[in-house]
Amino acid sequence: MRTVEWTPAGVRVIDQRVLPGSELYRTYTTCEEVAEAIRTMVIRGAPAIGVAAAFGIALGVRASVAAGEDLPAAFERICQTMAATRPTAVNLFWAIERMRRQFEHLRAEKTPEALIAEALVAEAQAIHAEDIATCRQIGRHGAELIPDGATVLTHCNAGALATAGYGTALGVIRAAVEQGKRITVYADETRPFLQGARLTTWELMQDGIPVTLICDNMAGHFMKLGRINCVVVGADRIAANGDTANKIGTYMVAVLAQRHRIPFYVAAPVSTLDLTLETGDGIPIEDRAAQEVTHIASVPIAPAGVAVANPAFDVTPHDLITGIITERGVAYPPFTVSLRRLAAGT
Repeated sequence: MRTVEWTPAGVRVIDQRVLPGSELYRTYTTCEEVAEAIRTMVIRGAPAIGVAAAFGIALGVRASVAAGEDLPAAFERICQTMAATRPTAVNLFWAIERMRRQFEHLRAEKTPEALIAEALVAEAQAIHAEDIATCRQIGRHGAELIPDGATVLTHCNAGALATAGYGTALGVIRAAVEQGKRITVYADETRPFLQGARLTTWELMQDGIPVTLICDNMAGHFMKLGRINCVVVGADRIAANGDTANKIGTYMVAVLAQRHRIPFYVAAPVSTLDLTLETGDGIPIEDRAAQEVTHIASVPIAPAGVAVANPAFDVTPHDLITGIITERGVAYPPFTVSLRRLAAGT
């Protein structure tokens, strides 16, 4: 599954808003179009957003060079356009900073502008390839934690659609299946955007992995019945102490998992760590449009004019998390120590 990729015609993405009813691919030719695709959830999932932003920057720089614009000023404008799309996913800002470092290095080397543009395309493609390899490593580490015959609960979509390919939380499940383990999955529907219902179930069914869709308010019921053996979710930003921002509703699942003594794992690349934040209190939480709550596929399900709160993410406190699975290994409490070690590669 190719969630996002660079092509000669532009950045090609699968439109996740129309899945599973339609498998529609769109090609974007400007950085502004890529930014709008991120903003409107055509592309979603923290790692995929980072990859798409890198591609968008490469598109913008190539166009600016062709137009003869002042390149440093144009580059800053392009980066600001990408940074303004969605505030919570730190992978977005990680990708922007990586492209910025490459740009500044090339400028310092007095590289011709046409070659700068091509080098930034190559850098974005490297980010794309590295994300797939990273997810496979996350899967390998996480699969060791999943016992044969387990039923795994996941929330939202942290699969191939949320990354350049393979997935983080679903990558753990895929890797366990590839090891020959018999794994079944319970997928929360994930209101209000229904990423679990529309995307996670579609991915798993494509792979032939047994999956049962449940409403968000059913998780505790099935935990109490002993139907769920562990929880694996993704992340959009992880603070230095292990507090983790993920799709709204994740905190509720973590509380239920602790009540029923079920392991709760977070699967995410090291690029999702934000060690500049001591705790999750500093993670910005995106608020999204009321219509996502009051409508489903443009069909109203609530009274017109009702007041709506629609935070897209919540923060799960570190003391509810059993372990954080990264491409460099699994971090365990105390996360203030283990996460810094993983980030440093030690």
